[in-house]
Amino acid sequence: MANYAQMDKARLTAEHETLSRQYAEFQALGLSLNMARGKPGAEQLALSGGMLDTLCAASDFHSEDCPDIRNYGNLAGTISARVLLASIMDVDPENIFVGGNSSLNMMFDTIACLMEQGAGEKPWNQQGAIKFLCPAPGYDRHFGITEYFGIDMIPVPMTPEGPDMDMVEALVSQDSSIKGIWCTPKYSNPQGITYSDETVRRVAALKPAAKDFRIMWDNAYIIHNITDTPDRLLNIFDEVKKTGNEDLVFEFCSTSKITFPGAGIAAVAASKNNLELLTRRYKYQTIGFDKLNMERHVLFFKNKEGVMAHMQKHRAILEPRFRMVLSRLQQELAPCGVASWTEPNGGYFVSVDVPEGCAKRVVSLCKEAGVILTGAGATYPYGKDPKDSNIRLAPTYPPVEELEKAMDVFCLCVRLAAVEKLLSAM
Repeated sequence: MANYAQMDKARLTAEHETLSRQYAEFQALGLSLNMARGKPGAEQLALSGGMLDTLCAASDFHSEDCPDIRNYGNLAGTISARVLLASIMDVDPENIFVGGNSSLNMMFDTIACLMEQGAGEKPWNQQGAIKFLCPAPGYDRHFGITEYFGIDMIPVPMTPEGPDMDMVEALVSQDSSIKGIWCTPKYSNPQGITYSDETVRRVAALKPAAKDFRIMWDNAYIIHNITDTPDRLLNIFDEVKKTGNEDLVFEFCSTSKITFPGAGIAAVAASKNNLELLTRRYKYQTIGFDKLNMERHVLFFKNKEGVMAHMQKHRAILEPRFRMVLSRLQQELAPCGVASWTEPNGGYFVSVDVPEGCAKRVVSLCKEAGVILTGAGATYPYGKDPKDSNIRLAPTYPPVEELEKAMDVFCLCVRLAAVEKLLSAM
């Protein structure tokens, strides 16, 4: 296998014919494989099955601060649940609000709260056109929330250290209509990048022109390590205390990819002022979230050590999947010189960059061969990848044998799209 850029037209034409025959063979198999979303697989979900037995008819249904967890109350969550989530996020339990099963829901509510109530200033929706910084490639659902509220999105390039902080600092210091930034600081979606210490410190030291600027710090993969050399992330709350910017950050976390995505527990960590702001909203929205589920998690894990032991079981399932995906990319695409990719130490994704102008074609080819991927462009605001090159692979959900077949199809489609582009330019 040779580098495609070094092939002449005759060799490329022959390669195209070979790849086309192989592609037709895959189409004939009638495959139906899905790598579109970063969902835990069935093996991972089974790890938490014992949690369902922690509460039974013999339970006394009380926690440290709640006489009956079956009843109303405890808006910010039980103390035991707050202590557990705080230990994972490494913050004070007093700065934690435990909600329902979805951190995405809490992010949506936080943006809604700022839009409708504001944060010491007029509500965002009374300030005219407002903007948000969106590191890209990034998480499509972050962008979806922002677009839903009609907030203009400004893409910020991602670097190996995190967002381009020169650009971030310049923009937020000059433009008071910029109200926030999305951040997935550890094992970013989709690239698996962890922000460097310098990046975290610069984020914590921002001096925004907008006094109501907020950082949405989505620490979704805070303990999701898959190698012996996990990344280390500086604690953002330690840093904002040093800079006097305690009100700058909302940090989010959940057990969605630790226990059950549809029945985990989520939390937001924030300053006293920010928690009071959210509480004013939540007290009209609910009388209390699911304390039975909170208690199930506490009884199942007991403490952070229990959570970390559980995460080693996840790693045992996920590490071979990621290793296989990276091995296939290296074997099938590296010799051709038609793609580059990240090799994360954790998280849920592998980010692949194919030749410019080819991502949509690759995704389409895969779909026609029975393999569903995240849509090309999804990792950019408004679904517009300016280079049409980034593709997010999600290795977690398919069984291993399906994942192997899906990677065979993916690599073939990347090569086929690359050859088509080179031939069209001749």
